Amino acid sequence: MLHVGPYDDEPQSFKVMNEFIKDNNLEKTSLQHREIYLSDFRKVEPSKLKTVLRYKVKPIE
Repeated sequence: MLHVGPYDDEPQSFKVMNEFIKDNNLEKTSLQHREIYLSDFRKVEPSKLKTVLRYKVKPIE
């Protein structure tokens, strides 16, 4: 998921991701997640920061 905004608001994006996982009969394969920072926090204002948030998932069998 592409999260746009300050890092402190990421829990809202994780909530959306968890709802998507549940609604699409998926499950996380790990409790860990990855964050890929597309913006440099030293050069971009917090409301415009872009971060890719990722979980590893698999279909529920």
